[in-house]
Amino acid sequence: MSTTPSKTMAAFWMAGWLSLMLIMAVAGRETTRELNVFQIMEVRSLAGFVLLLPIIYRAGGFKVLKTRRLPQHIGRNSVHYVAQLGWFFALTLIPIGQVVAIEFTMPIWTAILAASFLSERMTPWKIAAIVLGLVGVIVIVRPATGEVNPGQLIALGAAMGFGVSMALVKSLTRTESALSILFWMIVVQSVAGFVPTLFVWTWPSAYVWAWMGVIAVCGTFSHYCLASAMRYADATIVVPMDFLRVPLTATAGWLLYSERLDAWTVLGAALILCGNLLNLKPATPVPVPARVQ
Repeated sequence: MSTTPSKTMAAFWMAGWLSLMLIMAVAGRETTRELNVFQIMEVRSLAGFVLLLPIIYRAGGFKVLKTRRLPQHIGRNSVHYVAQLGWFFALTLIPIGQVVAIEFTMPIWTAILAASFLSERMTPWKIAAIVLGLVGVIVIVRPATGEVNPGQLIALGAAMGFGVSMALVKSLTRTESALSILFWMIVVQSVAGFVPTLFVWTWPSAYVWAWMGVIAVCGTFSHYCLASAMRYADATIVVPMDFLRVPLTATAGWLLYSERLDAWTVLGAALILCGNLLNLKPATPVPVPARVQ
């Protein structure tokens, strides 16, 4: 279905994405006060399945979700599951603004993996983006000080995992629909977390149940907002809007939890975001040699 390009509508849907992702970061911080991350992820997956059922019904039922690439779905979602666990766990160890800043290295790892395994061309802009991103991480983590917080390393590992997941998604989209990818993500992650959840299960308070409902809704419909924004504008317009998530999350952490970001984190985040902007530069078309008649 064709959509008339509109920067206004793209901005509207990205506002929804930013709001839902910001709320989910706060919800993640609140739920991890009482619950294990395995339990949070399992409830989110099961609730997401329920929320997805009407969409599956409208698309023609479960028959449209058949796949010949189940091993790839399992591999991709296993990596994504571990990365998501790390993201939630990092929220309990370091400021949420710092978690999101480190998370923005994900496109850099995706670019490296796409060039290595999907035969995507590595341009000078992408190389510059990778260098800036790596320097930004070093500035934030500052290993030379000897005071590296484990939460920073967990957040970095999660970002790398998200990068692997995104590279695998790029491969899956060649044959699979977006609905199929989302469905198998929920199925695989529900199965992966079922047994661990049984061992750590504790009955949540009403307060935490409410926050887990927030995580399920935000985790499901935030991606719908992002996909809708992409329908109205190119990625070069949509993706930079997502960079607002860093200052917005840092502000929320300051207002709600009295978390302050130091100058090093701000500088590192700026370098990472500059790297992402360079990564959006379109590649110069490779000239096709003329055929000799």
